[in-house]
Amino acid sequence: MPHLTRPLPAGAPLTLWRHSPVAAAEFDVEPRPMKGEMDPFFFLTKEKNFIPHEYPCRTEFAARFRGRRPEPLQTGPAEEVWLGFGSPRLDLSGFWFRATRVAARATGTILAEAAGRARLRLATCGGAILTVNGQEVLWTAAYKRNFEESAEVEVDLVPGENRVEVVFDDLAERDARFYVQLDYLSGPAARQGIDVQGTGAASVEDALTRMHVERASYDGGTVALILAAPLPGPARATIRVEGDFMSHDPYPPVHVDLAEGATRIEVGAADDLPADFRHLAVRLEMDGFAAERTFGTEISHATRQGPAPSTLLGRIDEALAVIARDGESDTVRALARLATGDGGDETRRMIEDTLPRIDACWDCADFALVPLIWGRSRFGDLLGADLCARIDATILGYRYWMDEPGNDVQWYFSENHALLFHTAAHLGGHLLPEATFARSGRTGAEQSRIGAERLRAWFDHFEQWEMAEFNSGQYFPIDLKGLTAIQALSPDADLRDRAAKAIARLVEIVANSAHRGVLTAAQGRSYEHSLRAAGSHELTAMARMLWGTGSFGARFHCVPGLALCLRDHDLDLPNLTSRAVWRSEDAQDWSFAQGQNRIAKLTHYKTADYALGTATAYRWYDWGYQETLLQLRMGSDPNAQVWINHPGEVIHSGYGRPSYWGGSASVPRVQQYRDLAIVRFAGQPPQPAFIHAWFPAASFDAARVEGDTAWAEAGAARLMLRASGPLEAVSEGPTAGNELRLAGLDGWWLVRLGRAAVAGGDFAARLMHLRPEDREGTLALDDPDYGMVLFHPDGTVEGEGRRIRPEDITVSGTRTILPRGPLRT
Repeated sequence: MPHLTRPLPAGAPLTLWRHSPVAAAEFDVEPRPMKGEMDPFFFLTKEKNFIPHEYPCRTEFAARFRGRRPEPLQTGPAEEVWLGFGSPRLDLSGFWFRATRVAARATGTILAEAAGRARLRLATCGGAILTVNGQEVLWTAAYKRNFEESAEVEVDLVPGENRVEVVFDDLAERDARFYVQLDYLSGPAARQGIDVQGTGAASVEDALTRMHVERASYDGGTVALILAAPLPGPARATIRVEGDFMSHDPYPPVHVDLAEGATRIEVGAADDLPADFRHLAVRLEMDGFAAERTFGTEISHATRQGPAPSTLLGRIDEALAVIARDGESDTVRALARLATGDGGDETRRMIEDTLPRIDACWDCADFALVPLIWGRSRFGDLLGADLCARIDATILGYRYWMDEPGNDVQWYFSENHALLFHTAAHLGGHLLPEATFARSGRTGAEQSRIGAERLRAWFDHFEQWEMAEFNSGQYFPIDLKGLTAIQALSPDADLRDRAAKAIARLVEIVANSAHRGVLTAAQGRSYEHSLRAAGSHELTAMARMLWGTGSFGARFHCVPGLALCLRDHDLDLPNLTSRAVWRSEDAQDWSFAQGQNRIAKLTHYKTADYALGTATAYRWYDWGYQETLLQLRMGSDPNAQVWINHPGEVIHSGYGRPSYWGGSASVPRVQQYRDLAIVRFAGQPPQPAFIHAWFPAASFDAARVEGDTAWAEAGAARLMLRASGPLEAVSEGPTAGNELRLAGLDGWWLVRLGRAAVAGGDFAARLMHLRPEDREGTLALDDPDYGMVLFHPDGTVEGEGRRIRPEDITVSGTRTILPRGPLRT
């Protein structure tokens, strides 16, 4: 049988596989309580982000299977193609909302030029059985959650085809790294391959390798994928339009027949597709061979939505109406519909569809439960007695905290989840004070009281340290979801007051850290879908409602609740439009700390033309998690943004933490003075051997790359991005036109923003010689505006006679208004 082949030099991984679909079966244990509390440092582990908290299901699974030859679930045949596209692993990672046994089977071929002994290394996080030429040669069974372990074995290869099979399995709990990597450490000269039928394999591989989405973000027009070369024959493309792992709304697949010579695959009109960041999973079939790859783009409906109403009340009504009509089908949208007086069949359906997930205590069910309790408490008359009774049964059967028995994998340890668990217990118990809550055995009144006690402890921590996963665009909305529910519904005046103050504080932070209403800042938890959804992120929708700028996407946590607090529950927020949409001729310099013990010291600088945010002196060179430590934005297009990170994995749109774009494998040294910043990396194997920047050239008015420097223009704003070595502008594949790469694990990036019209000449010409000088750990830069700027190894920054020390940065923060240009000292 013919093969699709690739080289297999010594030390390289096998990257061509055929695999089965993932077999899955829920893994239930006897309900039992857990011990533990909210952990503000769960992600600060030294062991490559190995999370230390273990659920009872893992404990029991390990007792049954760890250290024993795996007994995986029965899988289907290995027929699906894995081409890897640069990833060293066969990676079937994903997100499972309940404890689930998973298994898969994979086959490949080592094509040896001669007989000889080969040494192989097998790596996985779960268990695996390796077979070569029908003989079992190795098994592993470490079964540590998301923690890779490896084993080596020597095998005898025959000339020609050597069939390799790996069966691997694990217990998936929420985000699961489910993969296998097989490295060819040594052996006779060889190639690797998979069996193929027909003649289309090479063409499909080439097309998927080089294909890209025509635009990184769409606001109208036709969503299309561009092929780098004309197809050599007819083909068929099937595209699944998907959200992130939290999205449950299905969208029918798009089928496109392509003629020979085609260079474009049209998915559909952007206005007909759901807003938000979307994955396009493209399956391309040609002459008997099919393979798949995932691409990403944002869908915005900003133009269609038009300008925001001129009054706050008008924008509140608009927000509720738009979310009621266009939001994803969940209890948040149902709350918006109830708030507009709609308790009809569609509203009932989206509630009824969500109830089984809450009953089963899916991870993130707390996100759905809080707005459900709100809707039941305030708008029960619209729902009817039958649905209210069904909702009450769900409220009474839910698991509200670790001390109650359960067998779920809900995430209790992060600040945002803890807030929602305690909010739901407090408000659900208040709603049903005489009823018995099944898991705790408490009356509703007692459940509500305990929830209130835990909320007070949560507020004690928050008011001292604020957000544990600092400044996260993903978690502002979730915290606000809980806080708005407390402000609207709590029977306790002190909790309502503390919630109102916390809402005002989070809104103030977003306003201070926004560029034209769009959050632009270092963030302690980031994802590709939260970073790239600039125009459709929920904080942008919140900005539209509060400050009249921005647009609505499709995913919501907090906007309906915030709207109701403002409309119905006397929430009074200061008007921060002038901060969020900075139009002044001067600049705002804003610094504050977040996280327990002020773990993150955050700096933000903005003018009317641009904004830059960083985290300084933040665990330099440790193994990273999901932190994005520098982000900038310029001009009027929210997509004209840059962030810099060291990818945690090579696969695009994967589930790694860190992933390709969300977070950094190695935490860089980052320091900022006004609109000047340095980012310095010192990675280590086996982290990917390149560092990169999101640099969407088409979103700028002009952009160019010259050796080690990239330049960009957006309105009056100008950007210089300089690196320690040559920059590669990626021109093919999923990030074509949007990514700059710097080779190696080590290296620095220099960021300097400014404007076109400045005294002293052209922006680029003035910065041509700006480079850091390392003075025994102090990085010195002779800036044309600020003079000598010193970035000291303890995080201290000196410039223009100012000395900014990390230890002086407070949680409350400091706002300083500065002239745009140099200080006149």
